[in-house]
Amino acid sequence: MEKSLEIKYRYYGSLCEMSSEDRELVEAAMKAVDGAYAPYSGFRVGAAARLRSGETVHGANVESEVFPSGMCAERSLLYWLQSNRPDDPVETLAIASSPSERECYPCGGCRQVMVDTERRQGSAVRVIMYGNGTASVVESASDLLPFAFIL
Repeated sequence: MEKSLEIKYRYYGSLCEMSSEDRELVEAAMKAVDGAYAPYSGFRVGAAARLRSGETVHGANVESEVFPSGMCAERSLLYWLQSNRPDDPVETLAIASSPSERECYPCGGCRQVMVDTERRQGSAVRVIMYGNGTASVVESASDLLPFAFIL
């Protein structure tokens, strides 16, 4: 039996097309890039999350000399939130990078952790992927990993 999958997302050709709330979150992710430590790859990533309480928090990627012991911005932030704000669900997560020749898409490990976050909190996490002046938005991290690992 053949089946098919359709993933819907919204594309923005510039930040000014986005809501002010989403634009502010992308700007927080871009600012978070400044906190990245990426001396080996030179690819700095920032992430910002808007929580149900309205608070915005951010994180950045950190590399280590003992690769692959570094950590992506998205996972750094989501793990910190699980440890420090477990009762304040993530509503939207924005990701940005420098350099940014294109939109910043999360790696497979980060996609799985985002899906884990959705399951734990019982609600979807919108994901905004920004770079080079454009953005794509999915309404749920599960859209980025339709065949997620489940124990």
